[in-house]
Amino acid sequence: MEIRLLRYFVAVAETRHFGQAAQRLHMAQPPLSQAIRQLEADLGAELFARTTRRVDLTEAGQALYTDALRILRSLDDSARRVRRIAGGSHGLLRVGLTGSAAYRQLPKLAGLIKRELPGVALEIHSEMLTPAQEAALLDTSIDIGLLRPPTREDGISHRTVATDRLVAALPQEHWLAGESVVGVGDLRAEHFVMYSGSSVVNDAVVRSCLAAGFYPHREHEVGETSILLALVAAGLGVALVPESVRSIALEGVAFVPVGEPESVRMALAWRTGDESPLLRNLLSVLDEHAVFGIEEEREDHPH
Repeated sequence: MEIRLLRYFVAVAETRHFGQAAQRLHMAQPPLSQAIRQLEADLGAELFARTTRRVDLTEAGQALYTDALRILRSLDDSARRVRRIAGGSHGLLRVGLTGSAAYRQLPKLAGLIKRELPGVALEIHSEMLTPAQEAALLDTSIDIGLLRPPTREDGISHRTVATDRLVAALPQEHWLAGESVVGVGDLRAEHFVMYSGSSVVNDAVVRSCLAAGFYPHREHEVGETSILLALVAAGLGVALVPESVRSIALEGVAFVPVGEPESVRMALAWRTGDESPLLRNLLSVLDEHAVFGIEEEREDHPH
């Protein structure tokens, strides 16, 4: 069965009119009518019940219409995949990510790449705070990053993929661990475990505490989310962390929602002006699967 004939058949099935179908296909009506008769002869079945004013699908025609849509959709999907391969869908993609991105955003990103860009291999650089990712992007050590905006360096574009509210991470035996919600002000006397160096999450934590009337006492500073939680579990302090960190199941840590919490975004970042076919394909795949958030900064998109 020729694909060309299937496309002709679908056009007639959807318009129920040979003349309109011919216009849709940009061809004359007689060749179209002849092609449909050829298809019917090849299949040994009448596909349309014809009248002087319109045509209707027969039972056999309806069955073919369902299969034809599936076949043509599959062919179109295949063609898109082939074009991606021809346009740079093979290669190595070096990905930098914050600690919390490893638990929610990375699995989704890696799954999409495996399915839609199967020729792409990933090299993961984990536990990189936003400033480190910015530097790595600019010196071309990584190709994309999952970081928390805002970015501070020129030459980096990004689009939002998630927004996280801050939640309290408390030792399991903490007096607030069993509450349904805590106020940030309830933590004013606590020692805080925070990220070392410059951190978007730290900035949000400080804003939250200042809004509650105090400045957090930094008892311990760490570079990795897993270590931060380990110190909380050991009773060395409390922390305010992005909600996605709750994906880390660590014994001894209780996560409790915070009243009127600050939020931090997670974004996919890349070098502005990067014309890599692989990057273009990746952004296209992420667009197709609605990965980017509606609150994204559209002006950062290279297109």
